[in-house]
Amino acid sequence: MDQDAVTAVVARYGRFAREEAPGRSRVYEEWARRVETDPDVAEVLARIPDTHRQPPLVFAVLRLLGAPMDADAAWAAWIVAHADVIVAECGRRALQTNEPLRCAALLPALSLIEGPIALIEIGASAGLCLYPDRYSYRFRTPGGVVRSLDPSDGPSPVILESDLEGDPSLRLPDVVWRAGIDLQPLDARDEGDRAWLTGLVWPGEEGRRERITAALDIAAADPPLLLAGDGAAALPDLVARAPRDATIVVTTPGVLVHVPRRHRGDIIAAARTAGRWVTLDAAGLHEAWATAPELRPGGFALALDGAVLASVDPLGAWVAWHPGSAYRAQ
Repeated sequence: MDQDAVTAVVARYGRFAREEAPGRSRVYEEWARRVETDPDVAEVLARIPDTHRQPPLVFAVLRLLGAPMDADAAWAAWIVAHADVIVAECGRRALQTNEPLRCAALLPALSLIEGPIALIEIGASAGLCLYPDRYSYRFRTPGGVVRSLDPSDGPSPVILESDLEGDPSLRLPDVVWRAGIDLQPLDARDEGDRAWLTGLVWPGEEGRRERITAALDIAAADPPLLLAGDGAAALPDLVARAPRDATIVVTTPGVLVHVPRRHRGDIIAAARTAGRWVTLDAAGLHEAWATAPELRPGGFALALDGAVLASVDPLGAWVAWHPGSAYRAQ
């Protein structure tokens, strides 16, 4: 057994138990603490390739395979008994969190772009963030006013609630074509893919599973074009297929963090060559900002063509529009 890998597992899962799971998922916090303190379990997880060893990914696989929910001796024994299948399943899976609430964070930037829009997402998973025009929005302001937006045919089954500071212009984009790229695209019509996406929701996250299920239904009724491949290499092909009278808008919502740093610049360059580029990223993730982001703690930057417009929750739960944001559509 590679003891360095075991040490890395213990450190990673201990950090997850202390810093990421508390307040979000009691089950995952307890599971991570058990990994940290149980050498037999840590040795099993150390066999998983490092790039597939993230706690949310491994824990989703454990639930998919039927692991007991209590982090007791029976849970640890189950892990050891099913070690081979756990390692194999984690090795073929990837974190493909497809949170439609991110559309609430993207919307202030999309509102600045004149339509019609051909929307392309890199790292699309099942494409749930390709339907910003099909969802309803309820932005709660500090004064208690709710800014509501609904599709033209009425409220959507997917209602995205987000806290909003500032006063950006908000309107639903005119999306006439939608497509995505992913290393392993998921099909909203496939029961196995649907089970995997909903299984990535952490136990204890109220309402999130229902929101994703409703968004999957929207995508299944009108599937986007999804290509398997590398974002930078596959993008020109999609651009060539887009309607010629539509503005190409490429989004990278929270995906660049999963791309090796040496390749991020290629994706950004391809997106900017294709058309308009909208992203949600941590401040230090790349150097493509027009100005250095000054963000709320824990926030990502929402940017249009590299110009930072807002601090946003990485999954869209809040948007803090920058008072100095005077960016205009071009």
